This record gives sequence, C-alpha cells and structure tokens, in this order.
Amino acid sequence: MSASSSPLLALNNIEVVYDQVFLAVKGVSIEVPHGGLVALLGANGAGKSTVLKSISGLLKPERGAVTRGGVLFDGHDVLRMDAPARVRTGIVHCLEGRRVFGHLTPEENLIAATSMHRDRGKVRDRVTEMFDLFPRLKDRAKALAGYLSGGEQQMLAIARALMTEPRLIMLDEPSLGLAPFLVDEIFDTIRRINSEHGMAVLLVEQNAAAALEVAQSAYLLENGRVVMSGAADVLSSNPDVQHAYLGGVGSVDYSQVKHYRRRRRWLA
Repeated sequence: MSASSSPLLALNNIEVVYDQVFLAVKGVSIEVPHGGLVALLGANGAGKSTVLKSISGLLKPERGAVTRGGVLFDGHDVLRMDAPARVRTGIVHCLEGRRVFGHLTPEENLIAATSMHRDRGKVRDRVTEMFDLFPRLKDRAKALAGYLSGGEQQMLAIARALMTEPRLIMLDEPSLGLAPFLVDEIFDTIRRINSEHGMAVLLVEQNAAAALEVAQSAYLLENGRVVMSGAADVLSSNPDVQHAYLGGVGSVDYSQVKHYRRRRRWLA
C-alpha cells in the first residue's frame, strides 16, 4: 500500500485500562484519512474522550494506559512518545471545557502555544492568521480571556491548538454549553479548517446531528466499543441512530431490553 493511500491516523484494536483495573476502551479501531473529517459519536461514558487521550498521550496523568493495540500516525507508532513529542509530529488535542488561560489576553494565549517556534516573526504571522480565521478574537484581543463568552473561549481554544501547525486536530465536545447560533458558527469554522486548510479533523461530539452534517465518516461508540461505522450520510439515515441520537420520533419504548436489542443489532 502506498503512503498516499494509507490513513494519516490509524488506531488498531486498542484497549485502555485505568488504574490497572478498569477497562474503558475495548478493542477500538478507527482511521482518519489525510485531510479527512471524522466524527466519533456516543453518549456520556462511551469512551470517546479516552480514545482521544490515547492518541494525544494524555492518559498518564489520569492513571490510564493503552494496554493493547497500536496508534499509528503517518505510519509511525506514537505510543512510546510523550505528549509534547506527539504535538511535534503534528497531533494536537483541543480538550473539552475550553481550558484557556483566563488571566491572559487572547493574543497572549495564542503566543503561549508557540514554544516550539523560535521564529518570532512566524509567530506574529500565525497570530494574524488566527485573528483572520476568528474575527471575534481580534475584536477582543486585549481583553482577559476569562471574561470572554463561552463561544469566544471555544474559538480561542481552537485557535490556540492551531498555532502549533498540526496535521491532525482533535476536538472534544466543541459545542458543549453553547447557544445554537454559536454552535453553527463553531461547526462552520471546523468545516473551513478542514476544507480550506486541508487539515485532518477527529471530532468528538454529543451533538450528533451537527457532527454528521460536517463529517465525511463517523464511528459510534457504546461502552468502549465501536458498534457502528461508515459514511456520515449512511449513519444519519440509520433508524437506530436517528432514534437514539438524532431526535427521531416514533413509538419506540427505550427500555433496557429495547436498548440491548438495538445494540446487539449494531454489534451484528
């Protein structure tokens, strides 16, 4: 297989254990193509954020570890790399909850993400690019980030991640807690990052409708396992996905038995 046809990111049957006891991710395999936009869907506790942390190297602080399988980025195994080394290879992880530096301005937040860049002129150019991509941040460039709105802080978190010039950006719940019009704006930005800049995106999102609208393909997790995967439009049209994640209407009774039967169909 040629390098161009190989995926940019490939998780091969990974398992993740916390505290050497709790098995949180159970044999997950996913692929993100070069320049692809892939959604990872599922309810709370399905293992979505854990999958992202297994890729970015952020499991260790939470006493988690990949105990089986491999994580290949551009054909190279990254499991033995620490988190900063993975950033240098082109992987960046935008964590849930925004986590901006509230005591710094948006401009200072962006500059703080560029320790890998020694060329200060290049850093200034990147800041300008981010302000062009997020005009709201340019308008608030001198305000303290802690006083920005939730949507502005999410934009800043994404912009700060992009300052590292990644080839793959992983976004964990970027729409969480945002008003609907801001959700539209955030997802429009994600689409632009992917289409205009050719950057691969792995998107973890509970807002399945918004995620499937921008994604090319998707994986659905339940209880640490992939129960369905395929093209985004195929998942969108699946009646089980519609009822469970897209607000489908009907007389389905969501008792445990029905849920179990539905999940067994997915696994089959």
